[in-house]
Formats: sequence, structure tokens, C-alpha cells
Amino acid sequence: MISWINGELEEIWQTNQKFFVLINCQGLGYEIQVLDSLFLKLKTNQISNKKITLWIKHIKNEDSDLLFGFTSKEQKNFFIEILSIRGVGAQIGMGILNKLSISEVINAIKTQNKQLICSIPGIGQKMSDRLILELKSKFKNEIQTSEEKGKDQFKIKDPEINKILDDIQLTLQSLNYKNREIKNILPIIIKEIDLLKKNEHNLSFENLLKLAMNYLDKDSSNISS
Repeated sequence: MISWINGELEEIWQTNQKFFVLINCQGLGYEIQVLDSLFLKLKTNQISNKKITLWIKHIKNEDSDLLFGFTSKEQKNFFIEILSIRGVGAQIGMGILNKLSISEVINAIKTQNKQLICSIPGIGQKMSDRLILELKSKFKNEIQTSEEKGKDQFKIKDPEINKILDDIQLTLQSLNYKNREIKNILPIIIKEIDLLKKNEHNLSFENLLKLAMNYLDKDSSNISS
């Protein structure tokens, strides 16, 4: 099994939507399919050193041996995880990483953005459902970490204020406001909290909830008009 390769770049070419490099490693030429981001950097000479290292996934079929190369071990491991999903082949896996970064895929899974997943060539509605379902399980820790980072963006030092903000989020969700709308409104509410604290006004849950709902309803009416 080939884990990685380091050698001299001899040639690059494109066949349809597939991108290839030919690497000379100790006198042997290895034909490797790569992502379009690396291909573009090589084509435009953004990478001046012609000796490159790629992390390799070797796929052996009945009639061929295929090599897929990545500039990071993270990309390679992500590619392998994608291939473990039923019905997903190597070209769909490459298509996903050609169009989206790993963080964008994880965010699409977290938000169940089927439209974005379906925009990748070769992926239809059923496959997007399967991808979201199975990748959500495989990358559960990454999704949780991403969600915690998102929450931390809206945390402030005062624990009482944080508790009020958490209660406001839960209340707005129970009132059927969309998560995206709630997330967008929180920075505005935090700014208002700073102003109220400076002016020594009441920082009650009721006042801040009313403020948040006023902003959300105002945005909604602007959209409808």
C-alpha cells in the first residue's frame, strides 16, 4: 500500500473534469489524480518547487490501479470516509472536495444544506440524504466542536447575562423563529446589552426578549414588503 509519495513533478494534464500529475519517484512514474485546487496552483506556477509530497489513497479495481493524491493527511482521511458510504465512488468523493472545503462539508451536514450537497455533479436528492445522514454520524465530534465555537462567539463574561442569552435563544426557537435568524440577531442584542449596562438600564430577560423579537419582526416585515 502506498501511504504518501515524494518526487519530482514531470507533467500535469486535465481529462474532462479530472486533474492529473505525473510524479517521478526513484525512476518510476506515478500517475495520480489530484484536486483542481492543487492542479491550478501548479498550472499557474504558484508552487515553484517541483518536488512535491502527496498523501495517497490507492484504489485497486479488477482492471486498474488508481492513485488519488492530496496535499494533507486530513484531506486523504476525509476522502476515505466519504468512500465508505454506500454508493459513493471515488469520482464523487473528488467532486465533493473539488467544490467544498472540509469545513464547508461539515457545515453543510450540520445545517442539512441539501441544496449545496446536490450542487455537486453526480449527487442527487437520495444520495444527498444518505451523505448527510452518514457523515453526521462519522463527524459527530467535529460538528459538536463547530457548534460550540459558534456558541462561544456570543458568550460574554457575565454568567447571568449568558444565562439570559441562552433563555432568549430557547424561547425564540419555541416561537418558531429560524435558527439562522436567531444567530444573526444575537450580536445585535449583545451590543444593546453593552449600551444598557452603560446607561444602567434594566437588563431583564423580558426586556431583551422583546428587543430581539422587535428586531426579528422588523426584518421579517422588510423581507415581505
